Amino acid sequence: MVTSLAACVGVPEGEDYDVDAAEQAVVVDNALTSNALTSNALTSNALTSNALTSNALTSNALTSNALTRSALRDPLARQLLKYVVSCALPRGAHFDIDVDGVVYGFDGGIGLHKNWGDTGGSCDNACKAWVSACVLSRVNFLGIPTPISMRGNQCELSSDSAERTAYATREGAYYGNIFANPPLYFACVSPEQTSIQRVCGPSLDDCVVKVVGNCGDTCDKPRSDGSFENCRDHARSASGQFPSGTIAYDGSVTIFLQ
Repeated sequence: MVTSLAACVGVPEGEDYDVDAAEQAVVVDNALTSNALTSNALTSNALTSNALTSNALTSNALTSNALTRSALRDPLARQLLKYVVSCALPRGAHFDIDVDGVVYGFDGGIGLHKNWGDTGGSCDNACKAWVSACVLSRVNFLGIPTPISMRGNQCELSSDSAERTAYATREGAYYGNIFANPPLYFACVSPEQTSIQRVCGPSLDDCVVKVVGNCGDTCDKPRSDGSFENCRDHARSASGQFPSGTIAYDGSVTIFLQ
């Protein structure tokens, strides 16, 4: 995460950024529980078709829709919304939601689709892809925050040399569409790894996300910062080809650990 929006524009891949390490994605909260990801109704069109602003939230479908209002009574649904807002809106953005007389606050953080917070804003396909990847990358099997470095082909996910040195163990990449019906949760394991314990726990078989395979077989070659892009919902066959109907996701977030 860069210190100013201007630093995001026109900077070549792999070039160092002016970064405040104390406020980097390496310390981003990643204690989203799998239950919060799977047991709520927030990822319906009522959420993605409306702006994440206080006016929109109180005047349109997000709060007037009975299903969504019911979901927001669930602390797990509010936990998911916390991560959606943090991924989508930039640091400093904030809004409150009144649920049955109790006010809950939600803060922006990374800013992968800050326009969603504008009046009349909405979450288009690019927004859905990047916010989904960001949210999925912050799932934690035990619900205990772990320092991570989030990287991807977005200026808000840039990293400097100090961050790349401190967080050199590549875990895997995350992508999908948490707003689809049914939602699509995907991950791939870094070629150097055989598990994703932070997200999946002891077994990939029971993981809340579908682990497609090795990132080298599911994504394009890594960028200079080590992050994968254009990751897919199927792995290449032995011949190196993707099965017919394979979908590539532009929004892919790669996680590095200390």
